[in-house]
Amino acid sequence: MTLPDSVDVAVVGAGPAGVGIGTALSFLDVETVILERDAVGASFRNWPAEMRFITPSFPSNGFGHPDLNAVVPATSPGAILDTQQPSGDEYAEYLQRAVDHYELPVETGIEVTTVTPLSDAAPESGGPAVSEPRGVAVDGGDTEGFRLETSGGSVHAQCVVWAGGQFGTPRTDVFSGAALCVHNAAVDSWADHAAANSTDEFLVVGGFESGIDAAVNLVELGCSVTVLDRGHPWATRHPDPSQTLSPYTLQRLDEVRDSEKLTLVGGAEVQEVHRTDDGQFAVHARPVGSDPVSGAPPTANAGWEDHSDGTFVVPTRPVLATGFDSDFGPVEELFPRERGSVRLTERDESPTTPGLFLTGPEVEHNGQKFCFIYKFRARLPVVAEEIGERLGVATEPLDQYREAGMFLDDLDCCEPVDCNC
Repeated sequence: MTLPDSVDVAVVGAGPAGVGIGTALSFLDVETVILERDAVGASFRNWPAEMRFITPSFPSNGFGHPDLNAVVPATSPGAILDTQQPSGDEYAEYLQRAVDHYELPVETGIEVTTVTPLSDAAPESGGPAVSEPRGVAVDGGDTEGFRLETSGGSVHAQCVVWAGGQFGTPRTDVFSGAALCVHNAAVDSWADHAAANSTDEFLVVGGFESGIDAAVNLVELGCSVTVLDRGHPWATRHPDPSQTLSPYTLQRLDEVRDSEKLTLVGGAEVQEVHRTDDGQFAVHARPVGSDPVSGAPPTANAGWEDHSDGTFVVPTRPVLATGFDSDFGPVEELFPRERGSVRLTERDESPTTPGLFLTGPEVEHNGQKFCFIYKFRARLPVVAEEIGERLGVATEPLDQYREAGMFLDDLDCCEPVDCNC
């Protein structure tokens, strides 16, 4: 395959953020390339086989309510896939269909190794030959763009949109001995995982979405599961759906919650895992906090009675449901952070590197995380519009996003959802 020497915009990543911004840019008169190190929707294809979307898909577009999992107006994963809770493989198929339908310029198997702002490059470093590139006006001036070094060669781009996602960087270095555990992202199938062990006793560290998903699937397979979490996510409610278990997960949990095979232990901060002399796994937890319902200390709560020393012993490798770290790769130093959050302009641009934009679950404004697809997709046309305006092209084709309610350019409304339930 031959990469273009020069483009207006290089998008890195072909997940929902990359395909979504790529489609938005395809409606404008800009030359774009989408660089993907694996395959379209690769992260979703690596989900455990039993995992499903917690946000439902439904073809309500005709009534002005886009499918929650759509990244393009007038499309619906629910209608395309004939399912309400898509699996990872099914959602990857939706993304591939969008790529095919809109003829997006996706180059797969391309690893981006460096992204260099040319204004910072040494004069003698040069760059790929560029035929009359369009300058991008930034703060009244022009930028020379970026040079991307990839496994397929060099590419010059006036703007770069980072859409790398998170699934490729599971959070595993969370406590001493964590290497003895298996992260849920490394599990191809919970049925296979259970069958590969000679016992049906498991322990999950983390009680949020992926932790409860793992626990419910294993219980449904007839296994006994203990879930440890520092808080009590199964008993906590919050107006922001990013901060609480989804209704879908709570419904699934309720179906097995009374089972003798499931034990939920809140207020348990895991500090160490080690192998015992007989080859089992000892998980040491420190009791913290109190029960959000009863107010009782965690040592008085169900699950702690037989573990007064904070030690839980299981014969199988503990499962880590500890989330993911940012995957910014070669642009890590180009996005400044403040208290762990990525700092962005009101147009989702790096405040220190003009022309570099961010899309996807790491976008955050006013303390509101845009981590769900239905959240960050509303910022895709904002980025596309900003790029189009700087390149001097018409941006009216993006009005379709406004009409579909998928164009959030007023950050004053970015507050946690208020639900008077």
